[in-house]
Amino acid sequence: MLFNSYEFIFFFLPMCLSLYFIIGRYSARAAICMLVVASLGFYGWWKASYLVLIVGSMVGNFCIGRFIEQALKRSGSSAKLVLTVGVTLNLALLGYYKYFNFFVDQINLLTGSNIYIAKIALPLAISFFTFQQIAYLVDTYRKEIEEHSFLQYCLFVTFFPQLIAGPIVHHKEMLPQFAKAETFRFNCFHVSAGLTLFSIGLFKKVVLADGVAVYASPVFGAADAGQTLTMFEAWTGTLAYTLQLYFDFSGYSDMALGLARLFGIRLPENFNSPYKATSIVDFWRRWHMTLSRFLRDYLYIALGGNRKGPKRRYVNLMLTMVLGGLWHGAGWNFIIWGFLHGTYLGVNHAWSGLRKRVTEHPIGKFETSCYWLVTIVAVMVSWVFFRAETTEGAVSMLASMTDVSSMLQLDTKLVSANWAMLWCASLILIAVFVPNSMQITRYLEGKLAASNESGQLQWPLPAMSVISGAAALFAISQIGQFSEFLYFNF
Repeated sequence: MLFNSYEFIFFFLPMCLSLYFIIGRYSARAAICMLVVASLGFYGWWKASYLVLIVGSMVGNFCIGRFIEQALKRSGSSAKLVLTVGVTLNLALLGYYKYFNFFVDQINLLTGSNIYIAKIALPLAISFFTFQQIAYLVDTYRKEIEEHSFLQYCLFVTFFPQLIAGPIVHHKEMLPQFAKAETFRFNCFHVSAGLTLFSIGLFKKVVLADGVAVYASPVFGAADAGQTLTMFEAWTGTLAYTLQLYFDFSGYSDMALGLARLFGIRLPENFNSPYKATSIVDFWRRWHMTLSRFLRDYLYIALGGNRKGPKRRYVNLMLTMVLGGLWHGAGWNFIIWGFLHGTYLGVNHAWSGLRKRVTEHPIGKFETSCYWLVTIVAVMVSWVFFRAETTEGAVSMLASMTDVSSMLQLDTKLVSANWAMLWCASLILIAVFVPNSMQITRYLEGKLAASNESGQLQWPLPAMSVISGAAALFAISQIGQFSEFLYFNF
């Protein structure tokens, strides 16, 4: 079931919210149980047979968490062994479903053998709920978790707003909120903020992301098919995908945060205007922030971080980003994408250190603008590998992007040049200069809190209410075809 579907917006969500608040008035535990069942139904809507997988994963990880807790009372070494086994089992499950076919293909390629394995379908959200449960096991080992109810744990894993594509949350971030009685009471403050965020996210996905996608897909399809592109086509397709991915995934994150707020829950922010970044380090502090946090806390730091000297730091950065790329998908393109970002981060840190040694002059506006341009171009180059179906297609795209001889060829049969330029120019202006959804929501919440203290409770700025409502209605009217979120594939 998709957030941008009629059955979700007009059936599942209203029914789930109504039952949640009605049951919550009498029993918080019963409301949580209902929410777990509804979330499993939401997941099973895609393919019911994979309910066995997610339920089995939850039961297994909860038991391992209890084993870790018991082992900690005896000795740290035995607890560490149990943790290692638990993490290994999670990675083995993820590896089987996501990477087994890829590894067999590589063996066939290297050895000339002809091993045949039927295509293994990738279960929806397995990358996200696996990482989330690995974090749970590590946090249990670190004694950072106090609540050990199985029902609460099921809610932590399955809570439908963040189940399919994040944000990746920690147990301690979400569960304490469900321990508060007011969470189960209808709250105009939360509902208003939630509907605003959901409306913004729905508009981003259905109108902006899907609208610009028509200028990316034909170009990448042609490159993967071996067609030679002009420089204009290659750059237009790459920029269109750069914007499609941003508005698609940030739209999903807005909708996820908005849906959680309807239930009185605040999920961690996942996007902070990443295309405003003026360095790759800044970009990764803004893009998919909960994944960046996971890679930093559970991989980069575990590898030694920057504690063992600059050379080891660069190796750890590279390993973290390559593995982060592989997490997104089983293919050389994703590995290359991770390698590029590992290289970018290494260059970024080296340049920052060199600049500090050479000059103490503060960074001015011109230098900042240059950094932004270099950053966005570097990100766009990496997105070519992220989007292309084949490595050959990605290389062909990059070759076309540097083909100066075709610079003046603006005529194209793949996309409408004028409309493509208009779409891309409009969306890049929005991404770079318009306040993001979280900034807008925080501003409106401040106004609402002020009006509440004055005794005049109302959602502030009626014009904003009209705009967000109109955006939601227009987006709903544009829902006409099956359009998955891009990160559902990862």
